Amino acid sequence: MHKRRIKRKFRKLVFLIFFVIIVVFLISKYPNIFSKNKFLLNNNLEKNELKNREKLIENNEVKDSIFKKYYNKARSLVSKMTIEEKIGQLFLVRYNKDDVEYLSNFYPSGYILFAKDFQNNTKESMLEEINNDQKLNKYPLILGVDEEGGYVTRVSRFSAYRTQKFLSPREYYLNSGYPLLEKTENEKANLLKSLGINLNLAPVADVSTNSNDFIYSRSFGEDSIKTSEFVANMVRYANNNKINSCLKHFPGYGNNVDTHNGIAIDNRSYEDIANNDYKPFIAGIKENVPCILVSHNIVKSIDEDYPASLSKNVHDELRKKLNFTGIIMTDDLAMDAVKEYVDGGTSVTLAINSGNDMIITSDFVTMKNEALTSFHDGKIKEATINEAATRVIAWKYYSGLFNNGEVNINENK
Repeated sequence: MHKRRIKRKFRKLVFLIFFVIIVVFLISKYPNIFSKNKFLLNNNLEKNELKNREKLIENNEVKDSIFKKYYNKARSLVSKMTIEEKIGQLFLVRYNKDDVEYLSNFYPSGYILFAKDFQNNTKESMLEEINNDQKLNKYPLILGVDEEGGYVTRVSRFSAYRTQKFLSPREYYLNSGYPLLEKTENEKANLLKSLGINLNLAPVADVSTNSNDFIYSRSFGEDSIKTSEFVANMVRYANNNKINSCLKHFPGYGNNVDTHNGIAIDNRSYEDIANNDYKPFIAGIKENVPCILVSHNIVKSIDEDYPASLSKNVHDELRKKLNFTGIIMTDDLAMDAVKEYVDGGTSVTLAINSGNDMIITSDFVTMKNEALTSFHDGKIKEATINEAATRVIAWKYYSGLFNNGEVNINENK
Protein backbone atom coordinates (compact mmCIF):
# COMPACT_ATOMS: atom_id res chain seq x y z
CA MET A 1 0.00 0.00 0.00
CA HIS A 2 2.80 2.35 0.95
CA LYS A 3 4.76 1.51 -2.24
CA ARG A 4 1.71 2.23 -4.46
CA ARG A 5 1.31 5.67 -2.81
CA ILE A 6 4.96 6.48 -3.50
CA LYS A 7 4.59 5.40 -7.14
CA ARG A 8 1.55 7.68 -7.63
CA LYS A 9 3.42 10.66 -6.18
CA PHE A 10 6.41 9.87 -8.38
CA ARG A 11 4.25 9.79 -11.52
CA LYS A 12 2.67 13.16 -10.62
CA LEU A 13 6.10 14.67 -10.09
CA VAL A 14 7.36 13.35 -13.43
CA PHE A 15 4.26 14.73 -15.20
CA LEU A 16 4.71 18.15 -13.57
CA ILE A 17 8.39 18.30 -14.57
CA PHE A 18 7.52 17.26 -18.12
CA PHE A 19 4.76 19.97 -18.31
CA VAL A 20 7.14 22.69 -17.08
CA ILE A 21 9.78 21.64 -19.65
CA ILE A 22 7.20 21.90 -22.47
CA VAL A 23 6.02 25.36 -21.32
CA VAL A 24 9.61 26.66 -21.05
CA PHE A 25 10.38 25.26 -24.50
CA LEU A 26 7.31 26.88 -26.07
CA ILE A 27 8.04 30.27 -24.51
CA SER A 28 11.68 30.18 -25.66
CA LYS A 29 10.74 28.99 -29.13
CA TYR A 30 7.63 31.19 -29.57
CA PRO A 31 7.90 34.19 -27.20
CA ASN A 32 4.58 35.72 -28.40
CA ILE A 33 2.55 32.56 -28.00
CA PHE A 34 0.51 33.94 -25.10
CA SER A 35 0.21 37.52 -26.34
CA LYS A 36 -2.94 36.79 -28.31
CA ASN A 37 -4.54 35.17 -25.29
CA LYS A 38 -3.50 38.16 -23.19
CA PHE A 39 -5.08 40.49 -25.75
CA LEU A 40 -8.25 38.41 -25.79
CA LEU A 41 -8.34 38.44 -22.00
CA ASN A 42 -7.93 42.20 -21.84
CA ASN A 43 -10.48 42.66 -24.59
CA ASN A 44 -12.99 40.45 -22.78
CA LEU A 45 -12.37 42.30 -19.53
CA GLU A 46 -13.03 45.63 -21.29
CA LYS A 47 -16.21 44.28 -22.88
CA ASN A 48 -17.40 43.00 -19.51
CA GLU A 49 -16.63 46.37 -17.93
CA LEU A 50 -18.59 48.06 -20.73
CA LYS A 51 -21.60 45.79 -20.19
CA ASN A 52 -21.47 46.16 -16.41
CA ARG A 53 -21.28 49.94 -16.59
CA GLU A 54 -24.13 50.18 -19.09
CA LYS A 55 -26.23 47.83 -16.93
CA LEU A 56 -25.50 50.00 -13.89
CA ILE A 57 -26.58 53.10 -15.79
CA GLU A 58 -29.73 51.32 -16.95
CA ASN A 59 -30.66 50.13 -13.46
CA ASN A 60 -29.94 53.38 -11.65
CA GLU A 61 -30.03 56.64 -13.60
CA VAL A 62 -32.23 55.57 -16.51
CA LYS A 63 -35.19 54.55 -14.36
CA ASP A 64 -35.39 58.12 -13.07
CA SER A 65 -34.35 59.94 -16.24
CA ILE A 66 -36.63 62.43 -17.94
CA PHE A 67 -35.78 60.52 -21.14
CA LYS A 68 -36.53 57.10 -19.61
CA LYS A 69 -39.28 56.23 -22.12
CA TYR A 70 -36.79 56.48 -24.96
CA TYR A 71 -33.71 54.72 -23.59
CA ASN A 72 -34.55 51.32 -25.09
CA LYS A 73 -34.85 52.87 -28.55
CA ALA A 74 -31.70 54.91 -27.99
CA ARG A 75 -29.71 51.92 -26.77
CA SER A 76 -30.80 49.89 -29.76
CA LEU A 77 -29.75 52.62 -32.21
CA VAL A 78 -26.42 53.35 -30.50
CA SER A 79 -25.53 49.63 -30.56
CA LYS A 80 -25.65 49.78 -34.37
CA MET A 81 -23.57 52.97 -34.69
CA THR A 82 -19.87 53.08 -35.48
CA ILE A 83 -17.47 54.70 -33.03
CA GLU A 84 -17.11 57.62 -35.47
CA GLU A 85 -20.89 58.13 -35.47
CA LYS A 86 -21.18 57.87 -31.70
CA ILE A 87 -18.42 60.41 -31.09
CA GLY A 88 -19.94 62.75 -33.69
CA GLN A 89 -23.16 62.77 -31.69
CA LEU A 90 -21.34 64.42 -28.79
CA PHE A 91 -20.79 67.71 -30.66
CA LEU A 92 -22.98 70.78 -31.09
CA VAL A 93 -21.22 72.71 -33.84
CA ARG A 94 -21.11 76.41 -34.62
CA TYR A 95 -23.21 76.80 -37.75
CA ASN A 96 -22.05 77.77 -41.21
CA LYS A 97 -24.50 76.84 -43.97
CA ASP A 98 -21.69 76.30 -46.49
CA ASP A 99 -20.13 73.61 -44.29
CA VAL A 100 -23.19 71.53 -43.47
CA GLU A 101 -22.97 69.13 -46.42
CA TYR A 102 -19.25 68.46 -45.86
CA LEU A 103 -19.60 68.12 -42.07
CA SER A 104 -22.44 65.63 -42.48
CA ASN A 105 -19.69 63.09 -43.23
CA PHE A 106 -18.59 63.45 -39.59
CA TYR A 107 -22.07 62.95 -38.05
CA PRO A 108 -22.48 66.10 -35.90
CA SER A 109 -25.24 65.98 -33.30
CA GLY A 110 -26.43 69.44 -34.26
CA TYR A 111 -25.64 73.11 -34.75
CA ILE A 112 -25.83 76.33 -32.81
CA LEU A 113 -26.85 79.31 -34.93
CA PHE A 114 -25.92 82.96 -34.45
CA ALA A 115 -27.26 86.29 -35.71
CA LYS A 116 -25.27 86.18 -38.96
CA ASP A 117 -27.05 82.97 -39.90
CA PHE A 118 -30.47 84.64 -39.77
CA GLN A 119 -29.46 87.94 -41.33
CA ASN A 120 -30.51 88.47 -44.96
CA ASN A 121 -33.00 85.60 -44.70
CA THR A 122 -36.76 85.41 -44.40
CA LYS A 123 -38.82 83.03 -42.28
CA GLU A 124 -39.53 80.97 -45.37
CA SER A 125 -35.93 80.81 -46.64
CA MET A 126 -34.60 80.06 -43.15
CA LEU A 127 -37.01 77.16 -42.67
CA GLU A 128 -36.14 75.79 -46.11
CA GLU A 129 -32.42 76.01 -45.31
CA ILE A 130 -32.79 74.23 -41.97
CA ASN A 131 -35.03 71.52 -43.43
CA ASN A 132 -32.38 70.90 -46.06
CA ASP A 133 -29.74 70.66 -43.33
CA GLN A 134 -31.78 67.93 -41.66
CA LYS A 135 -32.06 65.99 -44.92
CA LEU A 136 -28.29 66.09 -45.45
CA ASN A 137 -27.58 64.32 -42.16
CA LYS A 138 -27.93 60.65 -41.29
CA TYR A 139 -29.19 61.43 -37.78
CA PRO A 140 -31.63 64.24 -36.93
CA LEU A 141 -30.03 67.49 -35.78
CA ILE A 142 -30.38 69.50 -32.62
CA LEU A 143 -30.62 73.10 -33.85
CA GLY A 144 -30.14 75.71 -31.17
CA VAL A 145 -29.95 79.47 -30.68
CA ASP A 146 -29.36 81.87 -27.79
CA GLU A 147 -32.62 83.80 -27.94
CA GLU A 148 -32.56 84.99 -24.34
CA GLY A 149 -34.14 88.37 -25.06
CA GLY A 150 -32.67 91.78 -24.28
CA TYR A 151 -28.89 91.83 -24.56
CA VAL A 152 -28.71 88.46 -26.34
CA THR A 153 -30.97 87.93 -29.35
CA ARG A 154 -30.02 86.03 -32.51
CA VAL A 155 -33.33 86.05 -34.38
CA SER A 156 -35.76 88.74 -33.27
CA ARG A 157 -33.25 91.56 -33.77
CA PHE A 158 -34.05 91.33 -37.50
CA SER A 159 -37.33 92.78 -38.75
CA ALA A 160 -37.84 89.82 -41.08
CA TYR A 161 -38.73 87.77 -37.99
CA ARG A 162 -40.27 90.28 -35.58
CA THR A 163 -41.11 93.99 -35.67
CA GLN A 164 -39.19 94.53 -32.43
CA LYS A 165 -36.59 92.33 -30.78
CA PHE A 166 -37.63 90.48 -27.62
CA LEU A 167 -36.86 92.43 -24.47
CA SER A 168 -35.19 90.72 -21.54
CA PRO A 169 -37.42 88.50 -19.40
CA ARG A 170 -36.76 90.86 -16.49
CA GLU A 171 -38.20 93.80 -18.43
CA TYR A 172 -41.41 91.95 -19.27
CA TYR A 173 -41.73 90.79 -15.66
CA LEU A 174 -41.23 94.29 -14.24
CA ASN A 175 -43.73 95.65 -16.75
CA SER A 176 -46.67 93.29 -16.12
CA GLY A 177 -45.45 90.28 -14.16
CA TYR A 178 -45.54 86.65 -15.21
CA PRO A 179 -48.67 86.81 -17.43
CA LEU A 180 -46.85 89.06 -19.93
CA LEU A 181 -43.65 87.04 -19.64
CA GLU A 182 -45.53 83.83 -20.40
CA LYS A 183 -47.24 85.45 -23.40
CA THR A 184 -43.92 86.58 -24.90
CA GLU A 185 -42.25 83.23 -24.21
CA ASN A 186 -45.12 81.50 -26.02
CA GLU A 187 -44.58 83.81 -28.98
CA LYS A 188 -40.81 83.23 -28.86
CA ALA A 189 -41.19 79.45 -28.84
CA ASN A 190 -43.60 79.53 -31.79
CA LEU A 191 -41.24 81.79 -33.75
CA LEU A 192 -38.24 79.52 -33.19
CA LYS A 193 -40.18 76.36 -34.01
CA SER A 194 -41.50 77.96 -37.21
CA LEU A 195 -37.86 78.27 -38.33
CA GLY A 196 -36.97 74.67 -37.51
CA ILE A 197 -35.19 75.52 -34.25
CA ASN A 198 -35.71 72.91 -31.52
CA LEU A 199 -33.46 74.24 -28.73
CA ASN A 200 -33.35 77.66 -27.11
CA LEU A 201 -30.22 78.03 -24.98
CA ALA A 202 -32.09 79.91 -22.27
CA PRO A 203 -33.00 80.88 -19.60
CA VAL A 204 -30.02 82.33 -17.77
CA ALA A 205 -30.24 80.79 -14.30
CA ASP A 206 -27.40 82.78 -12.74
CA VAL A 207 -28.15 84.74 -9.57
CA SER A 208 -27.03 88.36 -9.81
CA THR A 209 -28.30 91.42 -7.92
CA ASN A 210 -25.34 93.70 -8.59
CA SER A 211 -25.66 95.82 -11.73
CA ASN A 212 -21.87 95.85 -12.02
CA ASP A 213 -21.68 92.08 -12.53
CA PHE A 214 -20.91 90.95 -16.08
CA ILE A 215 -23.88 88.57 -16.08
CA TYR A 216 -26.39 90.99 -14.47
CA SER A 217 -27.90 92.33 -17.70
CA ARG A 218 -28.63 88.78 -18.85
CA SER A 219 -29.91 87.48 -15.51
CA PHE A 220 -33.27 87.94 -13.81
CA GLY A 221 -31.54 90.43 -11.51
CA GLU A 222 -33.12 89.12 -8.31
CA ASP A 223 -32.12 86.97 -5.33
CA SER A 224 -31.95 83.18 -5.43
CA ILE A 225 -35.58 82.67 -4.31
CA LYS A 226 -37.10 84.95 -6.97
CA THR A 227 -34.64 83.69 -9.60
CA SER A 228 -35.68 80.11 -8.77
CA GLU A 229 -39.34 80.97 -9.33
CA PHE A 230 -38.43 82.66 -12.61
CA VAL A 231 -36.42 79.67 -13.85
CA ALA A 232 -39.16 77.20 -12.92
CA ASN A 233 -41.69 79.26 -14.87
CA MET A 234 -39.44 79.65 -17.90
CA VAL A 235 -38.82 75.89 -18.11
CA ARG A 236 -42.54 75.27 -17.73
CA TYR A 237 -43.36 77.73 -20.52
CA ALA A 238 -40.85 76.02 -22.84
CA ASN A 239 -42.15 72.53 -22.02
CA ASN A 240 -45.74 73.62 -22.57
CA ASN A 241 -44.70 74.99 -25.96
CA LYS A 242 -42.80 71.80 -26.80
CA ILE A 243 -39.37 73.33 -27.32
CA ASN A 244 -36.17 72.46 -25.49
CA SER A 245 -34.77 74.91 -22.96
CA CYS A 246 -31.31 74.96 -21.42
CA LEU A 247 -30.25 76.41 -18.07
CA LYS A 248 -26.95 78.26 -17.92
CA HIS A 249 -24.27 78.74 -16.58
CA PHE A 250 -23.80 76.01 -13.95
CA PRO A 251 -22.67 76.16 -11.17
CA GLY A 252 -23.60 79.84 -11.25
CA TYR A 253 -21.74 82.79 -12.72
CA GLY A 254 -21.66 85.00 -9.64
CA ASN A 255 -19.70 88.21 -10.15
CA ASN A 256 -17.09 86.67 -12.43
CA VAL A 257 -15.68 88.24 -15.59
CA ASP A 258 -16.56 87.32 -19.18
CA THR A 259 -14.98 83.94 -20.01
CA HIS A 260 -15.13 84.68 -23.74
CA ASN A 261 -12.06 86.84 -23.16
CA GLY A 262 -10.09 84.98 -20.50
CA ILE A 263 -10.05 82.91 -17.35
CA ALA A 264 -12.52 83.65 -14.56
CA ILE A 265 -11.62 82.50 -11.04
CA ASP A 266 -14.49 82.07 -8.59
CA ASN A 267 -13.22 82.29 -5.00
CA ARG A 268 -16.59 82.02 -3.26
CA SER A 269 -17.14 79.36 -0.60
CA TYR A 270 -18.91 76.14 -1.46
CA GLU A 271 -21.64 76.97 1.04
CA ASP A 272 -22.31 80.30 -0.68
CA ILE A 273 -22.65 78.65 -4.08
CA ALA A 274 -24.70 75.66 -2.87
CA ASN A 275 -27.08 77.78 -0.78
CA ASN A 276 -27.65 80.44 -3.44
CA ASP A 277 -26.53 79.63 -6.98
CA TYR A 278 -27.74 76.02 -6.96
CA LYS A 279 -31.34 76.95 -6.11
CA PRO A 280 -32.46 78.10 -9.59
CA PHE A 281 -30.89 75.02 -11.18
CA ILE A 282 -32.68 72.78 -8.69
CA ALA A 283 -35.95 74.56 -9.51
CA GLY A 284 -35.40 73.99 -13.24
CA ILE A 285 -34.49 70.33 -12.72
CA LYS A 286 -37.74 69.80 -10.79
CA GLU A 287 -39.61 71.15 -13.83
CA ASN A 288 -37.82 68.64 -16.12
CA VAL A 289 -35.42 70.95 -17.90
CA PRO A 290 -33.74 68.72 -20.51
CA CYS A 291 -30.39 70.50 -20.74
CA ILE A 292 -27.87 72.38 -18.57
CA LEU A 293 -24.84 74.27 -19.88
CA VAL A 294 -21.71 74.41 -17.72
CA SER A 295 -19.53 77.52 -17.55
CA HIS A 296 -15.75 77.82 -17.98
CA ASN A 297 -15.31 79.47 -14.59
CA ILE A 298 -12.74 77.90 -12.29
CA VAL A 299 -14.75 77.38 -9.11
CA LYS A 300 -12.02 76.86 -6.54
CA SER A 301 -14.26 75.54 -3.78
CA ILE A 302 -15.26 72.64 -6.06
CA ASP A 303 -12.19 72.16 -8.26
CA GLU A 304 -9.03 74.26 -8.12
CA ASP A 305 -7.43 72.62 -11.14
CA TYR A 306 -9.94 72.76 -13.99
CA PRO A 307 -12.63 75.05 -15.46
CA ALA A 308 -16.11 73.88 -14.48
CA SER A 309 -16.80 72.64 -18.01
CA LEU A 310 -13.84 70.23 -17.75
CA SER A 311 -14.23 69.29 -14.09
CA LYS A 312 -15.51 65.88 -13.01
CA ASN A 313 -16.13 67.32 -9.54
CA VAL A 314 -18.52 69.93 -10.99
CA HIS A 315 -20.34 67.34 -13.09
CA ASP A 316 -20.67 65.07 -10.06
CA GLU A 317 -22.40 67.97 -8.29
CA LEU A 318 -24.99 68.05 -11.08
CA ARG A 319 -25.49 64.29 -11.35
CA LYS A 320 -25.12 63.11 -7.76
CA LYS A 321 -26.20 66.07 -5.62
CA LEU A 322 -28.75 67.81 -7.84
CA ASN A 323 -29.85 64.48 -9.43
CA PHE A 324 -29.91 65.89 -12.95
CA THR A 325 -30.53 63.17 -15.56
CA GLY A 326 -30.65 65.29 -18.72
CA ILE A 327 -28.01 66.59 -21.12
CA ILE A 328 -24.92 68.33 -19.73
CA MET A 329 -23.07 70.43 -22.30
CA THR A 330 -20.02 72.65 -22.28
CA ASP A 331 -19.91 76.26 -23.23
CA ASP A 332 -17.89 76.73 -26.44
CA LEU A 333 -14.49 75.05 -25.96
CA ALA A 334 -12.97 77.64 -28.30
CA MET A 335 -13.42 80.35 -25.67
CA ASP A 336 -10.24 81.95 -24.35
CA ALA A 337 -10.96 80.71 -20.83
CA VAL A 338 -10.31 77.15 -22.02
CA LYS A 339 -7.67 77.82 -24.66
CA GLU A 340 -5.47 79.66 -22.18
CA TYR A 341 -5.88 77.12 -19.40
CA VAL A 342 -5.72 73.70 -21.05
CA ASP A 343 -2.85 72.30 -23.11
CA GLY A 344 -3.63 71.91 -26.80
CA GLY A 345 -5.21 68.62 -27.80
CA THR A 346 -6.60 67.73 -24.36
CA SER A 347 -9.73 69.83 -23.86
CA VAL A 348 -12.11 67.42 -25.63
CA THR A 349 -10.70 64.40 -23.80
CA LEU A 350 -11.16 66.19 -20.49
CA ALA A 351 -14.65 67.36 -21.47
CA ILE A 352 -15.87 63.84 -22.30
CA ASN A 353 -14.21 62.16 -19.33
CA SER A 354 -15.53 64.77 -16.90
CA GLY A 355 -19.12 63.90 -17.80
CA ASN A 356 -20.30 66.17 -20.62
CA ASP A 357 -22.80 64.68 -23.06
CA MET A 358 -22.36 67.43 -25.66
CA ILE A 359 -19.52 69.77 -26.52
CA ILE A 360 -20.14 73.12 -28.18
CA THR A 361 -17.34 73.78 -30.64
CA SER A 362 -16.22 76.12 -33.39
CA ASP A 363 -13.64 73.57 -34.56
CA PHE A 364 -15.62 70.36 -34.99
CA VAL A 365 -13.36 68.22 -37.19
CA THR A 366 -10.21 68.91 -35.16
CA MET A 367 -11.95 68.20 -31.87
CA LYS A 368 -13.68 65.08 -33.15
CA ASN A 369 -10.34 63.75 -34.36
CA GLU A 370 -8.88 64.43 -30.92
CA ALA A 371 -11.68 62.40 -29.35
CA LEU A 372 -11.14 59.53 -31.81
CA THR A 373 -7.40 59.52 -31.15
CA SER A 374 -7.99 59.51 -27.39
CA PHE A 375 -10.40 56.60 -27.80
CA HIS A 376 -7.92 54.55 -29.82
CA ASP A 377 -5.15 55.42 -27.32
CA GLY A 378 -7.30 54.22 -24.44
CA LYS A 379 -7.70 57.68 -22.89
CA ILE A 380 -11.47 57.65 -23.38
CA LYS A 381 -13.36 54.41 -22.72
CA GLU A 382 -16.06 53.20 -25.06
CA ALA A 383 -18.42 52.89 -22.10
CA THR A 384 -18.07 56.65 -21.51
CA ILE A 385 -18.82 57.40 -25.16
CA ASN A 386 -21.79 55.02 -25.21
CA GLU A 387 -23.25 56.56 -22.07
CA ALA A 388 -23.17 60.09 -23.52
CA ALA A 389 -24.29 59.06 -27.01
CA THR A 390 -27.21 57.07 -25.62
CA ARG A 391 -28.37 60.02 -23.55
CA VAL A 392 -28.13 62.33 -26.58
CA ILE A 393 -30.08 59.95 -28.82
CA ALA A 394 -32.69 59.45 -26.06
CA TRP A 395 -33.01 63.25 -25.91
CA LYS A 396 -33.58 63.36 -29.67
CA TYR A 397 -36.32 60.72 -29.39
CA TYR A 398 -37.83 62.66 -26.47
CA SER A 399 -37.74 65.81 -28.61
CA GLY A 400 -39.59 64.09 -31.44
CA LEU A 401 -36.73 64.47 -33.91
CA PHE A 402 -37.17 60.94 -35.23
CA ASN A 403 -40.88 61.64 -35.77
CA ASN A 404 -40.74 64.33 -38.46
CA GLY A 405 -40.31 67.01 -35.83
CA GLU A 406 -43.38 66.11 -33.76
CA VAL A 407 -42.04 67.02 -30.35
CA ASN A 408 -42.89 64.83 -27.34
CA ILE A 409 -41.62 67.22 -24.65
CA ASN A 410 -43.59 67.10 -21.39
CA GLU A 411 -45.28 63.86 -22.45
CA ASN A 412 -43.86 61.87 -19.54
CA LYS A 413 -44.41 64.36 -16.73
